Amino acid sequence: MERVEAVVVGAGVVGLAVARRLALAGLEVVVLEKEGAIGTETSSRNSEVIHAGIYYPEGSLKASCCIAGKWWLYRYCEARGVPHRRCGKLIVATSEEQNATLDRIKANAQALGMPDLERWPAERARALEPALRCTGALWSPTTGIVDSHALMLAYRGDAEDHGAAIAFRAPLERARVVDGGLELEVGGVEPMRLRTRYLVNSAGLHAPALARRIEGLDPALVPRGWLCKGNYYTLSGRSPFSRLIYPVPEAAGLGVHVTIDLAGRCRFGPDVEWVEAIDYDVDPRRAERFYAEVRKYWPELPDGALEPGYAGIRPKLAPEGAPAADFLVQGPAEHGVAGLVNLLGIESPGLTASWPLAELVAAKLGLPPLAEKVAAL
Repeated sequence: MERVEAVVVGAGVVGLAVARRLALAGLEVVVLEKEGAIGTETSSRNSEVIHAGIYYPEGSLKASCCIAGKWWLYRYCEARGVPHRRCGKLIVATSEEQNATLDRIKANAQALGMPDLERWPAERARALEPALRCTGALWSPTTGIVDSHALMLAYRGDAEDHGAAIAFRAPLERARVVDGGLELEVGGVEPMRLRTRYLVNSAGLHAPALARRIEGLDPALVPRGWLCKGNYYTLSGRSPFSRLIYPVPEAAGLGVHVTIDLAGRCRFGPDVEWVEAIDYDVDPRRAERFYAEVRKYWPELPDGALEPGYAGIRPKLAPEGAPAADFLVQGPAEHGVAGLVNLLGIESPGLTASWPLAELVAAKLGLPPLAEKVAAL
């Protein structure tokens, strides 16, 4: 039976960040990825936003990891030449009743340690984005966009430069706790058995199911996962906006918002659709709802201008109608299995939070802090 010091399951943005962190610590690392390429699910089906850390509850992992990760990510992208832009974001109210919500959002951001969120009157927001209709706005100067695939390639490059390897089309079928670590059964075209000291479950949408296939881990400690699908539509023609536009948040998400990519193309989404199975088809019939939502803040959206784009699915730890759950990072202190970390419910802002989450995994495994200076990488 082959032996390796550390195995990371999942080559999405967080899994690659974890592999990079463990490799920088000097561990022998293998990443098991069931698909044939990196980042084929949640990591490549999102808005590619560097989130500022505005909405999350005080004291939550989402808040602390997002805010710390934002600043690290800007430095890392600059040092590594990862395409990105600090374009800023407007959060807009479209009725007088929503203006009070803007004030609550600003107060929450200040409580999280974000004093740079600015309350703007409608006139100032429209001066910045003339196509916009609103009754008031918040300006977030530290929100940005990033090429998510280029970021994952940079993480992968760092990990491989320090000895890590990725095994593609190598799903982890099951694992069991043994003396001194875990024994893994890997499927795919070349099935194998591995013995490892450390196992990090960063399987995204599949992480709860994988955790339940670890013999020796109490299944009662593994929460149920829920799937929340978001559809995106692209705008045909030139974008009227040069910054991100978000409506006042809805209960299950941040509403149908405007994002732009690094080429200036405009897309709208996601909407919220709770599903039972993974399905990335975009139903053209959902466009009707998109037109209604977008016209609340861009009344001039032309008929027929929206084209089905793509869909993404978030791994949720709370069902429809329940309060949003925080990231869940379970280490030995939480479940009693030495060398195992489960990353559960890692949805937005997972991309922005990828570096702090990797640091948290290292801490859960008892690894010493890493004095990493990004600018010197």
